[in-house]
Amino acid sequence: MALQTQAPFHLEATVRVLQRRASNRVDRWDGERYQRLLPSAAGPVLIEVHNAGSIDAPALQLAWPLAPPGFDGTVLVPLVRRLLGLGVDPAVLEHCTRLQPRLHLLAASLRGMRPPRFPDLFESVANVIPFQQLSLDAGVAVVGRLVQRFGVSCPWQGQRYHAFPAAARVGRARICSLTACGLSARKAQALRELAVRIEAGDISERMIEGLDSTAALEQLIAQPGIGPWTAAVILLRGFGRLDVFPPGDVGAIGSLRRLLHLRSDASLERLVRRCGAQRGYLYFFGLAGRLLERSLIHPASGSESDEPRA
Repeated sequence: MALQTQAPFHLEATVRVLQRRASNRVDRWDGERYQRLLPSAAGPVLIEVHNAGSIDAPALQLAWPLAPPGFDGTVLVPLVRRLLGLGVDPAVLEHCTRLQPRLHLLAASLRGMRPPRFPDLFESVANVIPFQQLSLDAGVAVVGRLVQRFGVSCPWQGQRYHAFPAAARVGRARICSLTACGLSARKAQALRELAVRIEAGDISERMIEGLDSTAALEQLIAQPGIGPWTAAVILLRGFGRLDVFPPGDVGAIGSLRRLLHLRSDASLERLVRRCGAQRGYLYFFGLAGRLLERSLIHPASGSESDEPRA
């Protein structure tokens, strides 16, 4: 099934920043395809997305090689479009990239990268709370253990695929089971309580979507275990609010300062302000820049970073 999006579109870069780390158990990249296992009432569904075209002439194809009999894959299209940021106009994102010379060079290597989104409110929450005051690698490891312990999994062609846990299951979990995954007792309590609230509809995605970003931040901060940084990352990565840049994000700030050769945090703060309603896109550049350095993202053809590396 074809998926429509505007050019350019860099599937690998988009998937890599969705993953954050290649060890991500749920969102997988096999070198050519994005793969993810999704739960459904009839049974697990494995989706695959690949680009049969190029970055500058994308021809995205969606398939579901593993699915219950009679499964209608068209119902997956809105979810996949959300995950991969297919509805985001790439021209809007270019505003940031022209504001600083080194950022412009980085953007050339990442041409077509879209800001991806987590698929729902609970997955957004559960992909941010474990990272509080932890390194990116440590946070990914904790989430991986949560996925392995509480998510559905199934084998396919010699590999095991994992779906992200449902809020209902985490809401019923014992605190000791959550802490065994690497969460502190405080984070475990907050995650379980949020899972219960989300499952009961006390806080919902529709509720947050109906608010502007300032009010949405306030609504999220009023929830257990959510402070300003957590709320901002949830809005950015879960709701696609590019007008939000996570305050005090040590990893993003450090990466951007180094990648862009900025002398101080104040220099970055000025750049963030100049990006205006697209300031959150800088967060993804900071993450993607590190992944480029690790050769986990191949530079878009035609960029200076296409040259052989020393």
